[in-house]
Amino acid sequence: MALIGYARVSSVGQTLDIQQDKLTHCDKIFQEKVSGVTDKRTQLQACMEYVRQGDTLVVTKLDRLARSTL
Repeated sequence: MALIGYARVSSVGQTLDIQQDKLTHCDKIFQEKVSGVTDKRTQLQACMEYVRQGDTLVVTKLDRLARSTL
């Protein structure tokens, strides 16, 4: 069982530093700089393919994973 982190910022001008700091306890971290509007999030796709049963996916805020909770 592993902790898998996912970090995302929406624009090139933003930084992943704060999210990375909060995910340091994870065994592996996937990160990308891409808008949540697009479905072309290659690192999210890679993350979802990497996660196995029993692993825990960790994000710093739910909106980093999905644009909305709806």
